[in-house]
Amino acid sequence: MFVRDRMNSPAVTVRANTPLQDALKLMRDRRFRRLPVVNKKGKLVGIVSERDLLHAAPSAATSLSVWEVYYLLAKLQVKRIMTKDVITTTPDTPVEDAARLMVTHKIGGLPAINGHNDVVGVITETDIFETFVEMFAGGQAGLRLTLEVPERKGVLSMLSSAVFDLGGSIESVGSFSGEVAGERRLVVQVRDVSKDELVEAIEALGDHVVDARDI
Repeated sequence: MFVRDRMNSPAVTVRANTPLQDALKLMRDRRFRRLPVVNKKGKLVGIVSERDLLHAAPSAATSLSVWEVYYLLAKLQVKRIMTKDVITTTPDTPVEDAARLMVTHKIGGLPAINGHNDVVGVITETDIFETFVEMFAGGQAGLRLTLEVPERKGVLSMLSSAVFDLGGSIESVGSFSGEVAGERRLVVQVRDVSKDELVEAIEALGDHVVDARDI
């Protein structure tokens, strides 16, 4: 799965000379928390977040009059507060690589740009969460298993055969680092199979069932 499959497109953007209040209203109307900033040719020049806009506004403790506040806000433009060094991705980037960028840089979204620096979409942490839920068949009924398995070839093949032999099917599989070297943890969701029978079959393979539950 790639960024193009999950990004919001076409991207909603603002210009660098957009007033702060207009950008904030756009975010709230569209329920966005960040907006790419583009120049008149549509090329990416920055990004602004809802937090940036709110921090730029005078606090309630200001000594300015309400008219002075309105005047200052009307004059303040996005270019004064936007981040110019933008972390970006591309439509052809795998979703997991985009997620890694967000984690590494502690940001909640990435503009997706093409080879001409045009913003073609935006992928956010919400899009990543939705992908995660779908990958793990979240919300679907079935049997969820957490397994400790050795890091060796053929583990998934043996597991698939055990499920198939019992008349079941695998809906999703996730693989994670184990607690000790040489082991992996698998989170597997299956359907149309008895929990007790499958647990017994898996244990017979030498794998350890950490948790098994009907969902």
